[in-house]
Amino acid sequence: MTEQFAEIKNETNSEKPKLSKGVLVKVGVALLVVGVIVAGYLVYTNSQNLTPEVQAAEETAKAVEKIGRLIALPEGETPTLATVTDPAQLKDQPFFAKAEIGFQVLLYPNAQKAFLYDPKKDIIVEVATLNLGQ
Repeated sequence: MTEQFAEIKNETNSEKPKLSKGVLVKVGVALLVVGVIVAGYLVYTNSQNLTPEVQAAEETAKAVEKIGRLIALPEGETPTLATVTDPAQLKDQPFFAKAEIGFQVLLYPNAQKAFLYDPKKDIIVEVATLNLGQ
């Protein structure tokens, strides 16, 4: 009885399937694709979890870069960035006469400069000296 069992065991061991190179390559490529997808997802979710302060700083840096290509900006000062959301409330101020929803205002209080920027057209609409009542 043990001889029959030994023969059956030997028969099953000798019939091991062999993996071809093509199958190994396909499995490797599939693992690579899954890895890239997971890494992309992690980077995306990490970028979505930024604090509002970090997001504001990144948005300001982008605006400074874009506006700085069009005009010389004050140096040595971190500006404040604001976005026009309701031009009707600003209509009484000459600086905002041409302002539209989505325009950006870059303020440099120490240099006493303000820049009104249209990000869609990539143009500076207005430049003004700030009067902060000092």
